[in-house]
Amino acid sequence: MTKEMKFESPSFAQRIKSMLGVDFYRLFHTPLFYIFLAIAAIIPVMVSGMTTMTDPNGQTIELYTNAWQIISAEDSLYVIRGIADYANMNMVFIFGGIMVSIFIGHDYKSGYVKQLFTTHAKKQDYMISKSLTCAFAMACMCIMYLLGGIAGGLFAGYDFSVNVGSLVIAILGKIIMSLGWASLFTFLNIIFRRYFGISVASSFFFGTGILIIGVAAIIESLNLPTYVLNLFLYGSSVNACLTSNVGTLIVCTLVSASWALIYNLVGTHILNKSDVY
Repeated sequence: MTKEMKFESPSFAQRIKSMLGVDFYRLFHTPLFYIFLAIAAIIPVMVSGMTTMTDPNGQTIELYTNAWQIISAEDSLYVIRGIADYANMNMVFIFGGIMVSIFIGHDYKSGYVKQLFTTHAKKQDYMISKSLTCAFAMACMCIMYLLGGIAGGLFAGYDFSVNVGSLVIAILGKIIMSLGWASLFTFLNIIFRRYFGISVASSFFFGTGILIIGVAAIIESLNLPTYVLNLFLYGSSVNACLTSNVGTLIVCTLVSASWALIYNLVGTHILNKSDVY
């Protein structure tokens, strides 16, 4: 008597769990992750040492008066007034982009992608798993940056007074934005998967927010409200500042989730329509 054996395809949750297991194993067992964690912790310590700078008129400007300015700008600025407005936790997204490029680039260099898509046909699972894994890595970098910023502030002797609620929201807002940033960088690396150097350069370029800063400058010159830049990823990262409120957290969450959805859908479409090898 023979029995019919039925093989059910794994569910979406099972597939994602399996891929996340592989990606997190690779993340935790590569020096790359720990190197970038160290970079994230060292940067704010170095930034804290920049106590003053000289403007074009030869006058000395004090960059920081408070330790938490190393973590986030005081206001929601879209047009950078000085280096102190830019040199904060947002820098994590620049180096995080480079980390994502190296992490995904290794998939193609090692032949892992070819092996993966031979046995695992769901391209969307690859996009989702990479976005979530890299978002976790960048969130960890944000935490390390916070610890480094505190250490740097103590070393420099800065004042630590702050509105605790706004500070917590600013930090959470930037950590939540890690998902949106990771999805963007994963998408960019799918587009430039054959050109590792270009993928790194594109991640760096978009991570700096130069494009959004340029748009902000144009909008401001037209006397239009720069708040509309919350529709952009970088805008919401800047929106998480030391005067943040619950509304700020909601905006960061909605923007991060929206960009994650958009980039994963478009990235999956590209993978489905092209040769991924």
